[in-house]
Amino acid sequence: MAKLGPIELPDHGSRRALGRRVVISAGVIGLAVALSACGGDKKEASPAQVTPEVSASAAASAITVQDPWVKLPDAGMTMTGAFGVLKNDSDSDVTVVEATSPVSTVMELHEVAMVDGKMSMRAKEGGFVIPAKGSHELKPGADHIMLMDVAKPFKAGDQVEFNLTVKNNDGKTEQIRFTAVAKPFVGAKESYSPAHGGTESPASHG
Repeated sequence: MAKLGPIELPDHGSRRALGRRVVISAGVIGLAVALSACGGDKKEASPAQVTPEVSASAAASAITVQDPWVKLPDAGMTMTGAFGVLKNDSDSDVTVVEATSPVSTVMELHEVAMVDGKMSMRAKEGGFVIPAKGSHELKPGADHIMLMDVAKPFKAGDQVEFNLTVKNNDGKTEQIRFTAVAKPFVGAKESYSPAHGGTESPASHG
């Protein structure tokens, strides 16, 4: 009977070790892939790609007053008028509904119309409409700002402060401040309409 040599049994421990090495290697590769993916996510969310919030500054008013001036009141009179060109650079009509000044306690927006055969002043119904991208002129003998009771006298060359209340088509109001140079003027001679205070005294603004 032939002798059998030593039989080498398989080293199960080595195989288990090899299996562990394979599992560990796979785990390391998986971790590397995961870290790589996380790194990619961070790159996509970098601050450079976030749009910053920009705050817009308030736009300048589209309503301006060009070449404003106010007539010196005649001797002994407390009424006079202010004039200039109202400009509207906006895309919609606006209306001047009120005017104030620290030199006069009472002020009105006036127009000049033919009443009983003569030119007379009266309150402008609805105010002064300034068309979009247009202008509205205030001048002696036509529309003007009337200072009804000048309480603070001023002289030629003085800068007189004014404030206009302007209403937009949506009903919102805006305050327009300007100064007008005071100067003498001899021109149109209007009078008050009887419908405006019941008097026909000569106007002091034209």
